[in-house]
Amino acid sequence: MNARTSGLRPAGSPPSRVRIIGGAWRGRSLRVLARPGLRPTPDRVRETLFNWLGQRLDGLRCLDLFAGSGVLGLEAASRGAARVNLVEHDRGACAALEEAAQRLAASGVQVTHADALQFLRRCGECYDVVFVDPPYGEGWIERIAAPLARVLSPAARIYVEAEAPVAVPDGWEMLRAGRAGRVHYHLLATGTS
Repeated sequence: MNARTSGLRPAGSPPSRVRIIGGAWRGRSLRVLARPGLRPTPDRVRETLFNWLGQRLDGLRCLDLFAGSGVLGLEAASRGAARVNLVEHDRGACAALEEAAQRLAASGVQVTHADALQFLRRCGECYDVVFVDPPYGEGWIERIAAPLARVLSPAARIYVEAEAPVAVPDGWEMLRAGRAGRVHYHLLATGTS
């Protein structure tokens, strides 16, 4: 009997499904592809995040950079965000995101296949909430801080997940931080917020 037939997952592998915990699509589940480094944000961390942001995101523009499973962006859409852009570099993950958005009839959700840094450099929009959950150990936070700053609305909030506490980029401030197991999570704002 292998891990697939026994219902067990290999250690460190992502769950095969994750559920939306609030809003219009509460309880709906999303398929999660088995990809190295893909770590959907756990329910309890998302619950804390949306308590920090407020349960309703009515009218806000959200960006889910390094979208992976898309659970953060789709959770935001479920809670009333007017527009959500899910940016993901992996083609298979993008296909799964498109399928999830279609299944949820998520008209305000756009899936963009792109490298995060290239996307930020050419982006012409501003966002009110940005979710950043990059691959661990690759220095993404430092690399994207400057280009990310130019796509933020004046009162934007930036959620960051990392393997360790993050250094706050110059001109930004730490609003909240927490830890759940090996996940360190942070809510940041630009100094103009």
